[in-house]
Amino acid sequence: MLPPLPKRTPPRGPLQRSARQRILAQWRGADWTPLEIAQTSCARSAGDVMPKLFSGLHIEQKRAEIEVVQVWNNLIDPTIVAHAQPVGLRKGTLFVNVDNSTWLSEIVRYRRKEILDRLQHSFGREMITRISFRVG
Repeated sequence: MLPPLPKRTPPRGPLQRSARQRILAQWRGADWTPLEIAQTSCARSAGDVMPKLFSGLHIEQKRAEIEVVQVWNNLIDPTIVAHAQPVGLRKGTLFVNVDNSTWLSEIVRYRRKEILDRLQHSFGREMITRISFRVG
């Protein structure tokens, strides 16, 4: 029969060291206990870290851009969609690449206002304030 396990002693305060900590300090040649305590106390929960991480990745901005592309493909005339696609949205300006200068001229002269009105009706005037078309 095995002898019973010794009872664990309650954790010691920051100034008191356990036998394990004393032996490790002696073996290492340095007392790293304060450093180890400092490193373990810096742990944060995922709930504290995730909002800051997501704000740094600009997830909401990417989601808005994806929505604009989906609405663009369903809302705008298919002949225009075949030649022009949105590529980004920054500070209220929607950037759209057009495949050639002929279509760029057509869209800018005759369809820009109609496209802007439709997108503003879908997303609001503050999200899309203007459209910049370019050959690309």
